[in-house]
Parts: sequence; structure tokens; C-alpha cells
Amino acid sequence: MGLKQSLHNFKVKHQDKKWLPAFSALFTFLYTPNETTHGGTHIKAADDLKRTMNTVIIALVPCLIFGIFNAGYQHYLALGEIEASNGFLGSTFWTLDNFWLGALTVLPLVVVSYGVGLAVEFVFAIIKGHEVEEGYLVTGMLVPLIVPVDIPLWMLAVAVIFGVVIGKEVFGGTGMNILNPALTIRAFLFFAYPTWMSGDKVWVHGAVERAGTPDAISGETLLGAYAQNSTLAGIDYWDMFWGLIPGSVGETSKFLIVIGALFLIFSKIGSWRIILSTIIGALVMGLIFNGVVDAGWISNTSKFYGLMSVPFWQHLIIGSILFGAVYMATDPVTASQTNKGKWIYGFLIGFISIMIRVFNPAYPEGVFLAILLMNVFAPTIDHYVVQGNVKRRLKRLKVKTA
Repeated sequence: MGLKQSLHNFKVKHQDKKWLPAFSALFTFLYTPNETTHGGTHIKAADDLKRTMNTVIIALVPCLIFGIFNAGYQHYLALGEIEASNGFLGSTFWTLDNFWLGALTVLPLVVVSYGVGLAVEFVFAIIKGHEVEEGYLVTGMLVPLIVPVDIPLWMLAVAVIFGVVIGKEVFGGTGMNILNPALTIRAFLFFAYPTWMSGDKVWVHGAVERAGTPDAISGETLLGAYAQNSTLAGIDYWDMFWGLIPGSVGETSKFLIVIGALFLIFSKIGSWRIILSTIIGALVMGLIFNGVVDAGWISNTSKFYGLMSVPFWQHLIIGSILFGAVYMATDPVTASQTNKGKWIYGFLIGFISIMIRVFNPAYPEGVFLAILLMNVFAPTIDHYVVQGNVKRRLKRLKVKTA
């Protein structure tokens, strides 16, 4: 009560100050929100927007920690300075050398993401005179996990400003946006700086200084290799599942993503309908492409053959489809709201993701573009689902009154 009373007194004293929303946000960052219900018929619960955001962040932390180790591991592995790790608990993966090198590269991405994004939030809160919204707490963690580890920090800063302003603030702020801000940021990077987002290189720290080892530096990632009708030696299916592969910071460990999905479903924050339907949609599209290859309708010299011939289930462990399904597609603001709509929404995300992955070899990862597309159509899906329910009820009413 002392903290709340102090904040209340301070707000009353300085209620005409433009910087007051920024102060309130800092003061209540780890405490209860400024406004709570005390009476009436409101449902009283311990959860609020800030706690919901923090729960999602908790589910993302394991992916972040693993991504830090993996960044260092991929660096030393590409240079041939260590041997490939023998499984998830291999002695060459969980080392301090891997951690420190990964932290040196990944943590600046987190700092820039939160620093720039929250600065934009504070500016808009001061200009509009409202409380700072907590919606960027999750976005700030997602952004470093969905970009290449070697992306220049200035590019990330520019993209974050664009994503927060265009993806959220122009729509009215948290809860009003129709596009996922984190995906808007990634889409901006993809279209503005495509050579940095192609995903066809293995990152090596200090590549300029190590120009004498071009083979180690220019090694392909999994999707890049399949898109070129080639394979990566030394990487098996378990490596793909555990995450011992190159890729964006948080997308590689499917094991930790599944753990995060179960945590979000159990806490009733993530929609299991969207997650499951996205996976089903991806598997169906993969099966269709496998059928085309098995029927001999496409030549093995075609530029589409590589990813078309990938076993349908393997699509789930070689790219970002699982990460997108769990942490992006389930965004409660931009996803479908009706139960039936969630099934349709998720299925189309998975279906379109694999389609983009196969037909766009230059950028063989389509889940983020697919989610953005379905963000736009989510209100339309819900509209037709609701109208269908209304029509069915009217028919039942006519039958009863006839």
C-alpha cells in the first residue's frame, strides 16, 4: 500500500506533467497496475496484461539461452575448432566459450530491441498523454529471436522503430493493431535489407578478419541447402530437433519450443487450436508436395525439387514453422477470436507457410509472411464464422416457430 499511495500522491501533484506516464511505467514495471477494479460485477483475477506478457517472456527465455550457446557453438564448429556435439547434452555445446561468444553477439540484439522499442512507446505515451502500454514486453523479446545473429544493430534499430510505429501505434496502440509488431519488424528487414535476411549463411564471428576460411564462413543453413537441392553433411534429424543447427537465434531448438508451447497452453495464454491447426496445415501442404514428387510430375533438376522432396514431417524441424505457430500465430490481438476461426486461421498459416517455403527458394522461410497475411484476414474469418452461427440459429428458430 505504501508504494501505491506514494504513486497516487505523486501523480496528483504532477498530473499536468507530460512525462508522468513514463514515470508511472517505470514505477510499476514489476508491481501491480495503476488501475484495478474494486467493486461492481467485474471478474476479479490475479492476471493482467503485464503478467500475461511476463508469462510469455518466461516461455521464451529457454529459447534465448539456447540461442546464445548455439551462436557460439556454430561459430567454433564452422571454423573447425571443436567437434560436433554428441546430442543435446554434448560436452562441446554447453561450454563457457560458446556462451560468452554467443552472449557477446545475442545480448546486444536484446538491448537494442528493448531500448529502441520502449523509447518509442514512451514517446507516444508522452505525446498522447496516456499510460505506457506493456504490449512491447513480448515483442522486445521476440525480435532478437527471429533475426539472424549477425544483423547490424543499426538495421535492427531502424526496423524496430518502423515496426512499433507502423505496426502498432498508428492503429491506436496495444490491443488495436491488426499486424503482429514483431513480424512487421522482420518483414521490414526482409524487404529493406534482403541480403541480410536470406538465411543462407552460417554466421562466424569476425568473418572479415577470417577471410582466409571462406568455406567455413559461407556454409549453408538447412533451408538454404534444401532450396539448392543439396544436403548438409553431419546433421541428422535429432540435431534438427534438439536445435544443434544454424538458424535465427530462437528458432532452432524444436524441443524447447514444444516445452514453451505446453507451458503457454497450460497457463491458458496460447491457443492450442491455433498451434495444432498450424501444424496440420503445414503437414497437409508437405504431403501434397511429396505426392507431386512421387507422381513424377516434377523433375529432380527443378529449382523447386529440393524442398518439395523433403519428407512432409521434416518441414516441422528444419525451419521456423514451430516457433511461428507457438509464439507468433497465437498472438491474441492479431489472431482469430472465434474457436472455429482459430482452426481455419491456423490451418491456412501452416498451409501457406510451406507453399512460400517451396516456391520462393531465394527466401525459403515463409511462416512469418504467412502469419502477417492471415493477420489481415483474421477479422474476415471471424466475421463469416459469426454470420454462419447467426444463420444456423435463425434456421433453428424458424423450425421451432413453424
